[in-house]
Amino acid sequence: MPAQDEQGLDVGDLAVVLGKFTRGSIRLPATEKHTFTTLSVLHTLVHKGPMRLTALKTTEQITQPAITQLVSRLERDGLVERRPDPADGRAVLVQVTPAGARIIQTRHQDRVRQFSELAEALTPEERHAIGAALPALARMAALMDVER
Repeated sequence: MPAQDEQGLDVGDLAVVLGKFTRGSIRLPATEKHTFTTLSVLHTLVHKGPMRLTALKTTEQITQPAITQLVSRLERDGLVERRPDPADGRAVLVQVTPAGARIIQTRHQDRVRQFSELAEALTPEERHAIGAALPALARMAALMDVER
């Protein structure tokens, strides 16, 4: 793959910048400090709804024993609960509790506050460029969600 496509997009640079941005964004909130995997599971359940352990294992890319242990800990901490799957009484769905959802909401609010402060340090042209790129970045995110 060429370093730059016909429209001038250097995909290698995009990968580097988005990697740095993702790591910084994950670490940005100063509230509700939890492990990345804990936050990822809670975020997944908030945004995708109740899921079976096997589906969570796949989305979180961890082993069955690891997801079972994590969900047990989150359940003990009151952040998720297990319920019978109405479609299959033998299966169990994991769903986020209001306390678990509150963690994700609080971190989002803190991240928005901190991004606002960071954006103030940018020039008007830089803020405009980011705003113009948001639809394309949102589409890429949607494509990743579908393809994974």
